Parts: sequence; C-alpha cells; structure tokens
Amino acid sequence: MSAPGTGAESFIAAVTPLVDAIGGELLAPERAGPDDVVLSWQGTEAVAVRLPDLSASLERILAELRRRHGMPLAELDRSTKQQVVRTLEARGAFAMRHGVETVASALGVSRFTVYNYLNREQRG
Repeated sequence: MSAPGTGAESFIAAVTPLVDAIGGELLAPERAGPDDVVLSWQGTEAVAVRLPDLSASLERILAELRRRHGMPLAELDRSTKQQVVRTLEARGAFAMRHGVETVASALGVSRFTVYNYLNREQRG
C-alpha cells in the first residue's frame, strides 16, 4: 500500500488499529478521493484513509457497546443505560441527525428518557 522502500510499513501497521476502530478503510494514496485523508510518513505519502459514513459510525459504536456489555442494550439496567448514554454523548452520537432516536431505539427507551439521561448528566 505504501511506496516500496519508504519505511512506511511500520507507520501503516501503527495506524491500522485506529482506522479499524473508527470503521475507516486504508487505501493506496493514489486511490484517494477528495474526501479521503492522505497520511504522510517522512515526507512521503504513505497511506490514505477513507472515513466511514457518520450514520454507520453510530451503528458500529452501538454494536461495540452491545459486545462490551454482552447483551442487547435494551436489556441493561437503568444505571448502565445511563452510562451508555454518557459514553455515546462523549463520542458525539447526539450531534448526528436522528442520533437520539437511534440510541433510544437501541436502548429500548423513549427519546424523552434519553433526553432525561442527558439532562441529568448536565445537572449533576
């Protein structure tokens, strides 16, 4: 993926877990489109990163939280759901259009309840 002899292989190996965690895709720099991020290493373009669609990011974060908790989010107790909402807020989930609705559906609660969890956190 990087130019031969550039020594960028270690750099690409180092950024791969981050790109995987955000749901991005690594590309050869020459395949980069206008919305891709080209990363350079020692003055040479080493790899391009194609960022994921934001709505897919929220779904991926919710899936990660389901795996972390070992059960569907709707089956969590109220306190744990509040922690999930705090985590999602820290990761920007509610800045996305329909973020509250998507999270409410995943948690098996109403939008009103999600807003209450958010307001409770801001007050306390």
